[in-house]
Amino acid sequence: MKRNSRLSLALHTLSHMAGEPDRVRTSTEIADHAGTNPVVVRRVLGKLRAAGLLTSEKGHAGGWRLARVPSEITLADVYLALDERLVASGSEDEAATCSVEHALQKRVRGVLEEIEQSLVERLSETSIKEV
Repeated sequence: MKRNSRLSLALHTLSHMAGEPDRVRTSTEIADHAGTNPVVVRRVLGKLRAAGLLTSEKGHAGGWRLARVPSEITLADVYLALDERLVASGSEDEAATCSVEHALQKRVRGVLEEIEQSLVERLSETSIKEV
């Protein structure tokens, strides 16, 4: 799952947290385990906090903790919290000058949106506890 390293980092981290949901983890600890920089970890986990999946505590004993029980956090929750798409779609801002190109772009965009929706539906079937 290296295509999107933020999604991979988020799912990996939350899956570990699901094993010990009451344990607080620091950004440095997570970064060391994931082989990345603590700043990258804080950016990714900040999005998860904004989505209500994590809480954070500042200070000496601070760190990151699950905001919900692992069985209530789906892979779709994580995917949507990061506000990124695995399925690329064309921008509606791209004005096609050719009517065939315009029709093709519209059709392909619709298909990609259906695929994206299907992906989210499938991801919603699995919780991080199940991973």
